[in-house]
Amino acid sequence: MVDSKKQWKAWLYLAPAIVLLLIFTVWPIINTFRLAFLEKYNEMEAIRGVTFKFGLANFKFVLKWKWFMSALKNTMLLTVVTVPISTILALLIAVALNSIGPLKRLLQTIFFLPYVTNSIAIGMVFAAMFNIIGYQGLGDPNMHVEIGIINKLLGLFGAEPINWINPGSSWVANFTVMVIYIVWNALPFKILILLGGLQSINKQYYDAAKVDGTSKARILTRITVPLLSPMIAYVVITGFIGGFKEYSSIVGVFGEFMGPQVGSVGSMITIVGLIYKVLPDTKYGYASAAALVLFAIIMVITLINLQVSKKRVHY
Repeated sequence: MVDSKKQWKAWLYLAPAIVLLLIFTVWPIINTFRLAFLEKYNEMEAIRGVTFKFGLANFKFVLKWKWFMSALKNTMLLTVVTVPISTILALLIAVALNSIGPLKRLLQTIFFLPYVTNSIAIGMVFAAMFNIIGYQGLGDPNMHVEIGIINKLLGLFGAEPINWINPGSSWVANFTVMVIYIVWNALPFKILILLGGLQSINKQYYDAAKVDGTSKARILTRITVPLLSPMIAYVVITGFIGGFKEYSSIVGVFGEFMGPQVGSVGSMITIVGLIYKVLPDTKYGYASAAALVLFAIIMVITLINLQVSKKRVHY
């Protein structure tokens, strides 16, 4: 009887969280699947009781839609480029932080600051760094041009200012800015995870290696990386998942259009950005289909990462 009462109390305490989970997580997921397979769905007609045929028309449209292909290309390239770079840099920084004594906590705090700062605010700072205010493209030859700090640094080496993010800028310039920003923004979390893993490694391994006269590079590749492989696998998998959901970082730098206009979308549009773009037009079927395609991509890449980690990760 006592156990039964305890169980009821436990369920009672969990009830608010379960209700919120059902309303804000489970039901939206179910509804996304439903809308993705409803052809020519229109909310106003649905309110009037019109029924819609189930089918794959939304998926066929999305997979042939050139803007979806552009968003998929941007999303995949940003993820494939930024995840390895940020992981390697985070590992090197974590190893360096773990080996120093003085100012260790101060440096940890400095590296962690971007993680607790709003990504939109950081994006606006990056936009100011790469921006050209009053660029000549406005057509006024007498217009004063104020360049960002990055172009000023390039000017010290005799380089001409580069149009990084303003209208008329190239896709390569836009992509470069986003790679720098995403890598910088991803470092704090990865450093924190890897640093925690480093501090849990038994120091006897390093002491034995030093006695044998093992080089630092060999210690890193033969001791640190294998023993840290579970943490590395974790940050890589979460990095890929986060990369395919990239949205707020690009909005922070480029604004709601996500880059200079290329047709009806921005040059750096991502899959999540495209989903948000079609929602105000009540194209819920297309948005839901795109969301499920994104879910499938993330699921496949996660499974591949897990399979690779089983062979390469040493627990």
